[in-house]
Amino acid sequence: MNMQAKTGRLIGVGTGPGDPELMTLKAVRALEEADVVAFFAKRGSNGNARGIVGPHARETWTELPLIYPVTTEIHKDSKDYREVIREFYEDSVHKVEKHLENGKTVAILSEGDPLFYGSYMHLHVRLADRWPTEVIPGVTAMSGCWSQTGTPIVQGDDILTVLPGTLSEFELTRRLADTDAAVIMKVGRNLPKIRKALQTTGMLDRAVYVERGTMANTSSVRLAEKADDEAPYFSIVLVPGWAEKR
Repeated sequence: MNMQAKTGRLIGVGTGPGDPELMTLKAVRALEEADVVAFFAKRGSNGNARGIVGPHARETWTELPLIYPVTTEIHKDSKDYREVIREFYEDSVHKVEKHLENGKTVAILSEGDPLFYGSYMHLHVRLADRWPTEVIPGVTAMSGCWSQTGTPIVQGDDILTVLPGTLSEFELTRRLADTDAAVIMKVGRNLPKIRKALQTTGMLDRAVYVERGTMANTSSVRLAEKADDEAPYFSIVLVPGWAEKR
């Protein structure tokens, strides 16, 4: 089948960090045009992205949940994890493509921005060269968090480094030592080593911990004042560089 014969359309929709009012007008319009709305989720949940778009849900949608086969049960660096996740994304592609082959417009939801640490990108690289595709950017979790907490993050020639908390303590420390400001994502159970890396680099006193940024149940505190190391996956540590120059 050549491209001219295909009428299906793929849209990667950035839903923003959590507050439904932070969705863009373009994202809302894409949802109005969609025949099928796909979203990633853990077993037993519809996921945050689907929750964010709830106020814009339409009865005409066909919903397509893409349920992760594993989350933290298998270590992410293991061969078994990589194989299971690869098969999951390939299966998700087949599910989405069935609708595209029937001429449907498929919107795939992505919390934050679709091409920034988003699961959507794994489908995008497998489908975008075969189907008409549009990506609608979204407000990222980090910008939602620094806006919510009123934390100026960088200015002038400051260098900002975005780090996944899944890195080793050594690598976190090395990267933090070579930047002016940082955003540490994927915190969760990685908080103890993140705290140690910030302490080693002298950045702990200016670090801000934000939990479920912009969502209804959000909270934030200076990390040095957080009494425990409990943290949900949807939490971020902000390390402003601008504060050093005031």
